[in-house]
Formats: sequence, structure tokens, C-alpha cells
Amino acid sequence: MTTQPQSLAAPGGAATAASADRIASVTLSRVDLPLATPISDAKVLTGRQKPLTSVSMLFAEIRTEEGWEGVGYTYSKRAGGPGQYAHAREIAPELVGEDPSDIQRLWTKLVWAGASVGRSGLATQAIAAIDIALWDLKAKRAGLPLAKLLGAHRDAVRCYNTSGGFLSTPLEQVVENTRAARAAGIGGIKIKVGHPDNREDLKRVAAVREELGDFPLMVDANQQWNRSTAVRMGRTLEEFGLVWIEEPLDAYDAEGHAALARELATPIATGEMLTSAREHEDLIRIGAVDFMQPDAPRVGGVTPFLSIMESGRRAGVRMAPHFAMEIHVHLAAAYEIDPWVEHFDWLQPLFNERLTIADGHMHIPPRPGLGFTISEQAREWTAQSVQVDANGRTDVKG
Repeated sequence: MTTQPQSLAAPGGAATAASADRIASVTLSRVDLPLATPISDAKVLTGRQKPLTSVSMLFAEIRTEEGWEGVGYTYSKRAGGPGQYAHAREIAPELVGEDPSDIQRLWTKLVWAGASVGRSGLATQAIAAIDIALWDLKAKRAGLPLAKLLGAHRDAVRCYNTSGGFLSTPLEQVVENTRAARAAGIGGIKIKVGHPDNREDLKRVAAVREELGDFPLMVDANQQWNRSTAVRMGRTLEEFGLVWIEEPLDAYDAEGHAALARELATPIATGEMLTSAREHEDLIRIGAVDFMQPDAPRVGGVTPFLSIMESGRRAGVRMAPHFAMEIHVHLAAAYEIDPWVEHFDWLQPLFNERLTIADGHMHIPPRPGLGFTISEQAREWTAQSVQVDANGRTDVKG
């Protein structure tokens, strides 16, 4: 990795010193990350999706004329990876020669460069990798972890594990995974529900609750219940003292989530599938969510995520960002109301560094920016890559 330069402006120096730098190049890479075993949740058991066997990652590496670097990523599951890469490849030339500090303006510029295919969904997910890289770069220039640049409320965030509780995992193994996660310092356990036979869900929840005792437990139905089933299951699950019930209904049934939130004592969590700040703001406005779960890569990056955080803060809504813990530990640390962050170990082979987890918390990396560098293994898994600079686009691979 290139050594970063010294600060460009001394304290009290001219404000223009830091803004003299310009983006020299953007490198985009599509990386196919294989999973050790196929993963199934309720969407697979209902026949809506096939088991998940890999995650498609889009990395953006931004370099400036002064030698600064920023790295960001977005992702897709099952489909969409090549589309994200293609869209980012088309709009990346808009960045060359721009001031990397003007992140909000650049986000808007990129959105409008591809606005004919929409200002949410795949289009903004492609922008997310670039936006996150710009924030990583900005924090590195400041010599601060991203959380500290944003104004951290804490140095560590409560974390819960999801990857050990999928429906494709036998119950005995789920219980063993729960045991191992606690021993590793995890602060909460989430398991999947949504079997066609609800009795199987209750059996699994009861077994994990017995193993955990008085320890934070969450469940996730992955949008597979209808309104009546969600009410019935929600009432039955109240005896287990859950931290939340996640995605009990279709992600876009905001009114149903609001009615459920009023009906049940257990908090409702949702939002991970939404792809814009506006959709999250609508959930918050109608009282459809107790724990909002935005995903920075899905909503378009750190820039729109900060808008969601402000909407949630004003409404007093709690937050538990979805997936992408390498990014979300920083954003959760900067959220005023005590948050959770989700622990997934799937992406670890892509990075040279590891997050520290202890005493139920995930700690902010002490390194500047996001605190991660891309591994050689990730380079080997690269399916497509392009470098964009003043000379145009140069395909490196694929």
C-alpha cells in the first residue's frame, strides 16, 4: 500500500492548502467471494431464492495527485454484481480532476450522471463503493479513524452474531455456534426463523434461549411472514424476551410494520433491504421501526447513511446496521442512541486486518480511515478490474 503523505496544511494555515489536491485515478474491481458452505434463510425455504454460495464485492480504490488513497466497497448477493460494476465503470470518469473533499457534491454528481436508471437501487449501490472510499480517504487525511472524524459517542459498540444461526444449520450446531460466539466475546445472538412449520421456529428459539439464559437474543424472519402470522408469532415469541423481531413482513410493507410495532411488546427491526435514505425516513416517520437497520452499501454509501442517522436521532429510534461490519462499526460508534452492530465473519478473507471483539463489544480500529486494506486473496478472486484516470478507462482484467 502506498505510504500516505504528511498533512497538507499546518494548523492555522490557509484553508486552500487542503483543497488543492485532486482525484488522479479510480480503480474498480469486482471480486467474487466464495462461501465455505451454502447458506439458507426463510427466503430459500419458501422457494423465493436459491441457497447463497458467494458474495459479489465491488471495491473502489481512489488515489489523489498528492498520493492519498481511499478504499470502499459495496456488495450484492446472488445477482447484481456485474451490474454494479458496469454502472460504476461508466460513471467513474466524472470523478477525475475533482476535489476529493467535496463528498456530498460528488455523490450528487454521480447520482445525476446515471439518473436515467434511477436514484436508488443498483445505481446508488454502485456509487456506495466510491462514496465510502472518499470518506475513508478524508479520514486518512485527518489522521483519524472514520468514527472519530464523524464524532464518535463511544470507542466500542455492542455486537451480535448472525452467521451461526441460519436455517440451513442443524439446531445442535446452532447451539454450539452460540456457545462459541459467546466465548469469543460476542454480546448478542441472532438466529433465523421463518420455517414453513412455525413449531420448528419455536423449538429452535427455545433451545437457544435455554443455552443463553439471560443474554441478548434476536430473531430474523427475512420478510417471510404475512401480517396475521407475524402477529400470532410475535405474541408467542414474547415469552422469550427478545431484543427484537427482524423483518417479520415484506420490507416495503411500512404500514404493516407500523401496525405490528403498535401491537407487540417486542421491538420491531427492519430496513436492511431498503436502498435510499427516503425509504428509511418514511419508516421512521410512521413509527414502523424500533430498531432501524440501514446498510451503507445498499443506500448509497456513508453520505446518505448520515442523513438516515439524523432522522433516526430526531425520532429517538435505535439503530443496528445490517452486515458490512468493517464500515458500520464506525457509523454505529457515531450514533447518539446506544446501537448494535452485526458481526459476520464472511468478509474476513478480503482484508488484511481484523476487528477486535471483547466483552460483548466491537472496537473501533485505531488506524486512520476505515482501518482496512485489501488482501492478496481478494486480488486473486478478482473477476473484473478497470482503472479510470485522465487518459480514460483502462480494463485491467475481465
